[in-house]
Amino acid sequence: MHLRKTYKIGLLFAVAIVLLQIGCSKFDKTFQTENSAILSGGQQTVFDAGSGAFGHPFPVMPENLQDVHEVGDAQFEATFVSAPAPLNPGRGPLFNNVSCSACHISDGRGKVPGIGDTSVSTLFRVSIPGTDAHGGPNPVPGFGDQIQNRSIFNTQKEADVAVSYLDQRFSFDDGTFYYLRIPTYSIINTYTAFPGNAMVSPRVAAPVFGLGLLEAISDEDILSKADEQDTNGDGISGRANFVWNYVTNSTTLGRFGWKANQPSILQQVAGALNGDMGITSSIFPKENSVGQPQFDHRNDDPELSDSLLHAIAFYIKTLAVPARRNVDDPVVKQGEILFLQAGCNTCHTPDQRTKVDVSFPAISNQLIHPYTDLLLHDMGNGLADNRPDFLANGREWRTAPLWGIGLTQKVNGHNNFLHDGRARSLLEGIMWHGGEAENSRNKVKAMTLTERNALIQFLNSL
Repeated sequence: MHLRKTYKIGLLFAVAIVLLQIGCSKFDKTFQTENSAILSGGQQTVFDAGSGAFGHPFPVMPENLQDVHEVGDAQFEATFVSAPAPLNPGRGPLFNNVSCSACHISDGRGKVPGIGDTSVSTLFRVSIPGTDAHGGPNPVPGFGDQIQNRSIFNTQKEADVAVSYLDQRFSFDDGTFYYLRIPTYSIINTYTAFPGNAMVSPRVAAPVFGLGLLEAISDEDILSKADEQDTNGDGISGRANFVWNYVTNSTTLGRFGWKANQPSILQQVAGALNGDMGITSSIFPKENSVGQPQFDHRNDDPELSDSLLHAIAFYIKTLAVPARRNVDDPVVKQGEILFLQAGCNTCHTPDQRTKVDVSFPAISNQLIHPYTDLLLHDMGNGLADNRPDFLANGREWRTAPLWGIGLTQKVNGHNNFLHDGRARSLLEGIMWHGGEAENSRNKVKAMTLTERNALIQFLNSL
């Protein structure tokens, strides 16, 4: 994603509008205070509510680092091809997609499979009972830890995944009906026998903006919010996932991914390149097809240089967060009160502060509003994938950040939410909540139509 001309034009336009508003109305002192609810990403907030809202670099960053961001941007959008090739070689032999941006569309949310489709920007983690050498998921013999449903020419892909949905009717306490879409996934067209005891977990591509700010929250702050034994008796027992860090060769706190199974942006990028595209790096130097008949036996690993790997990670690290909208709207304000009354903020923690980082002042000591505690929570049987991932059990998911969620339709052209995109609206997503969130869901279920609409208006303002 070369630095978009539209971004430069849009930024100048936004600045002009802000200056015009300041010149034509009384100056709002709260606009520039760090406590402003508008500034979701602190000083790294951008004012764009359009289709490019998720793709802006940090607005406050030295020019030389903006250049690194642009290099990573171009590589994030680059289409990889099979080797040998003069540009972007190394894709495959097995893969799911051809570029980072093909899954993380416009740096946002991926597209879920339609009825009868195989995965589009949704991947399927697989494992068998037990753990690997580092306590993580136990790979499926002949398939590894992820189904690759595509392959290079003259090579057999691993399998396809088919999805079907069943709508089930429920009702709010006021008698209004709503429907939840229950998905069923089937591993089909396998190149070899797929074990009957294998566990399958769908994962739609998540937004990648703001991750650098989430990475800058200290481990201590995240762990301080954990309450594994629910000592305060509020029914919420968030806990941390600890995962294997391939960069440090140690077990560290997980904070990224649907089950907090990645410790850093760098490792998440390297893992996605390897698993999703078959691109090797210094962090994951082995092909995802190693030990399988599809392995190419080429002596060209690692296929991506460290400089480009780190540039992609830096690009993601320095993606800004869109500002909140309509914060003074009375309906939005009512929705925020209802959000708090329902206890949604217990897991979707509105405020976080990044740690002091003298090496990178752009992310240092920022008050941000991501609406997540980055912890694992039991979400009940309805959302369970029944597949452990390090310390995360089959019912647990990491609290997803809510910032920018109201722009999903504008940026990505859909309103599919949750880890597999089953929810077709924010309200459906809420009504899927169970386990620790069951009490909050029931409070939403008891709301009037007007109150539910206000709650959704609030979420759309984030």
